[in-house]
Amino acid sequence: MDLETLPAFVDRLADTASDSIMPFFRAKMDIENKKASGFDPVTAADRQAEAAMRQLIGDEFPDHGIVGEEYGADRPDADFVWVLDPIDGTRAFITGLPVWGTLIGLLQNGRPIFGMMAQPFTGERYVGDGARAWYTGPGGDRKLASRPCAELAQASLFTTSPHLFSDEERIAYDRVERSVQMARYGVDCYAYCMVGSGQADIVVEAGLQSYDIVALIPIVEGAGGRVTTWDGGSAASGGRIAASGDARLHAQVLDSLAG
Repeated sequence: MDLETLPAFVDRLADTASDSIMPFFRAKMDIENKKASGFDPVTAADRQAEAAMRQLIGDEFPDHGIVGEEYGADRPDADFVWVLDPIDGTRAFITGLPVWGTLIGLLQNGRPIFGMMAQPFTGERYVGDGARAWYTGPGGDRKLASRPCAELAQASLFTTSPHLFSDEERIAYDRVERSVQMARYGVDCYAYCMVGSGQADIVVEAGLQSYDIVALIPIVEGAGGRVTTWDGGSAASGGRIAASGDARLHAQVLDSLAG
């Protein structure tokens, strides 16, 4: 695989997903619930976008694996595995809010080496390879860099919703929230991109799948931040995740989560 041409190919994937998704955004659509109890929405936009990306990957890289939210895993033990979430933030999508995104990640031997969050309505793309990260969109193309923040008391914190934590996880999360300057909820993948772009400092979440996080790790870490599980391990498989823009801050976040 030619890593030099990788950004251009991922742009093609994002364009393909956009073509499938945008006719549904802020339009009438059928919404299915994937859960027998609770609510986990999915739409035709999710399914069509993932199918289109899978087709393009299969045509270009037939020996690569794919893991996606809607259609599961195909050759997940391959050396290169694409990890796809066609619409991260489906609740925002179905309520007309532009804080969702298409997540496209690539693993090499289990390690995230490239990721993109593409938002076709705003025209924004956040991209990283673990060593660098960059933005393209209406704000002008630029390099991404997380901001220094050495203390929890000075930090801003994101989580999708505190109601998604288990009772035990909520106690740990609340310790962090009580220590920070500000907490905000509900922006899914955008939270990690705001950490990577130096607009915010921390994301704490739980219950993530690999397709929720793989694409975002190279963006945050390429901008100078850190992404791990709550116990400091690899975040590539999902689970309980913490992301911070400053390594000094990340150590405090993990300590607080551990109690």
